[in-house]
Amino acid sequence: MDKLTHINTEGRARMVDVSDKEVTKRTAVARGQVTMAPGTLKRIVLGSVAKGDVLAVAQVAGIMAAKQTWQLVPMCHPLLLTGVELEFLPDQGRNILEIEARVSTTGKTGAEMEALTAVSAAALTVYDMCKAIDKEMVIGSIRLIEKTGGKSGHYQRKDKESSYEQE
Repeated sequence: MDKLTHINTEGRARMVDVSDKEVTKRTAVARGQVTMAPGTLKRIVLGSVAKGDVLAVAQVAGIMAAKQTWQLVPMCHPLLLTGVELEFLPDQGRNILEIEARVSTTGKTGAEMEALTAVSAAALTVYDMCKAIDKEMVIGSIRLIEKTGGKSGHYQRKDKESSYEQE
């Protein structure tokens, strides 16, 4: 098993020193989903949710969250993000709204946490805006799909879905 980089010799948490790392272009893509009642997804797609345009608000929430990841996740470094994009992929056959975030930066550490945070905040926003009509929504399968740059190079999830069994 690899050594845990966020633990010091006394076993306490630490922020990794990235001073000696190379500055490279780094990207990360994450996905997650919100499963909901068919009528809820239909209303989101049609833009007929009483609180407003769910996807527009969720998009802004995801972008804002990506930029604030370092304030939410204790060991994350503050990053100057050069791009954040969110895409919403409704699957009416499965009653799922898939959310994808693409984050890019030029720096000494990757943007994986920022992409994952963007997806999470967007999913929570969808839930918040639709909870009055569907309290049974489920947020899940938040995962890294791809990352580029840095010492570890290119990573791409083999199956695009979770590699662990759903319970």
